[in-house]
Amino acid sequence: MDYKDRLMHKCHSIIITGKVQDIGFRSIVEHIGRSFGLPGFVFNSKDGSVNILCSGEDTVIDNFKQEIKSRGAANGAEIAGIKEQTLSININLPEYFTKASADDDIDIGRKLDKANLLLKAGFNNLNTGLNDIKIGINNMTTIMLEQNKRMMENSQDQKEHNARLEAILEKLASK
Repeated sequence: MDYKDRLMHKCHSIIITGKVQDIGFRSIVEHIGRSFGLPGFVFNSKDGSVNILCSGEDTVIDNFKQEIKSRGAANGAEIAGIKEQTLSININLPEYFTKASADDDIDIGRKLDKANLLLKAGFNNLNTGLNDIKIGINNMTTIMLEQNKRMMENSQDQKEHNARLEAILEKLASK
């Protein structure tokens, strides 16, 4: 589709809210946009929503949004809402639907913050687990020490018993 044809279609701004970040949602939208042959792009917003700017006939855009709902849900997105606005201006959009990477720095920072929280929680769980193991080892050591003491006592009893038996055998052998 050339530039003139694209100008004949309305430009649409679509905002998708819900759990739509950190699950590969932009890639899903990009793939759907390309399969529909739409010019446009998708990007993350600082508020956690995913924004789409595209151009196409109303029925195609409606089908595009339906496919986003369907495939998004199938891939773990929890879409709370899709807000669409038709723009009264025409924008020269990328011919092939794509992800905008201008927000990657924001994404990386947000994802690193999330990863730090997960690591901290993981280390806390690890410390708790290690403490539980330490307590378990201490309990086992106490039990083993008690068993060793009983075994030593049994061993001493066995030696005394054997000495008595030897004395009986010697008496029997001398008769």
